[in-house]
Amino acid sequence: QLQLVESGGGMVQPGGSLRLSCTVSGFSLDYYHIGWFRQAPGKEREGVSCISRSGGVTTYADSVKGRFTISRDITKNTIYLQIDSLKPEDTAVYYCAADRFFDRCTILTDKRYAYWGQGTQVTVSS
Repeated sequence: QLQLVESGGGMVQPGGSLRLSCTVSGFSLDYYHIGWFRQAPGKEREGVSCISRSGGVTTYADSVKGRFTISRDITKNTIYLQIDSLKPEDTAVYYCAADRFFDRCTILTDKRYAYWGQGTQVTVSS
């Protein structure tokens, strides 16, 4: 059974950092692109970052460039999203998702991602 489980969310002050984890089971990261998406209350889900199945290509939304870093540890079946310099507007539920069939990872649409985790809450507040 293919599963993704996010963890690492929490409440932090502006300027703080968090590292989110997405641990997968039932499939190999060598065959799936992994994307991170977020959804704030009252807003549509948006893509923030993705990493290709080769691990060699990463993509970031303009709003998070320079603050978010995506990485992976194949040996732990885990994708990480390091979030630095957190802002109140980063408050959202963060989801990871997996896509096998397209030639590159994307954050422009979530429709390509067939498998999703349950999400982890990130709250940035003073």
